[in-house]
Amino acid sequence: MIGVSSVLAWALVGTGCSDFAVKPAPKASQEQKPGAPFSLNEAVGRPTPAFSLKDANGQVVRPADYQGKVVLLDFWATWCGPCKVEIPWFIDLERQYKDQGFAVLGVSMDEDGWTAIKPYVQNMQMNYRILLGNDDVSTAYGGLDSLPTTLLIDRQGKIASVHVGVSIGKEEFKNAIVQLLNAPHDRAAASGSALALLTRPGAR
Repeated sequence: MIGVSSVLAWALVGTGCSDFAVKPAPKASQEQKPGAPFSLNEAVGRPTPAFSLKDANGQVVRPADYQGKVVLLDFWATWCGPCKVEIPWFIDLERQYKDQGFAVLGVSMDEDGWTAIKPYVQNMQMNYRILLGNDDVSTAYGGLDSLPTTLLIDRQGKIASVHVGVSIGKEEFKNAIVQLLNAPHDRAAASGSALALLTRPGAR
């Protein structure tokens, strides 16, 4: 993957990196119909799309493995400047809430694979699980035409919020995570008012 220059990368903070060679997300309809292609614009309240991806140790990881936990699922890349802004936040959130039923999963969309990812992870001291993404997972999540794309997933495995780019801060992520952690385990929390900040891709 050809990296963007640092100037361009920082200019994209707030909108995300769009120099990403995968299929674009389908246009969102006003109402998500059963069986319709997955759209980030209509994702809240829907089950998390399944995938099977490998971590750095070659272990296969699936969303179902995290059933019962609140998950921050972050699609990112080493060449994405805005992604680098969020990573320290996610490191802190993983450290603070991992013992309370929370986990961060980072899915790298680097075409150069682990050759690019491993040194970056080490340099950034990333303390959460990193998976290697592919075109199949991009398609499953509506195209992922901008990075970072971050989803918060409730304990029932449903998408509670969607965020594209870096248009909100660490504290807003933290508040949403705390609300999901405190929600009753037998009830989805996707409709919580505190999550409205994150519900629409790119919303403040």
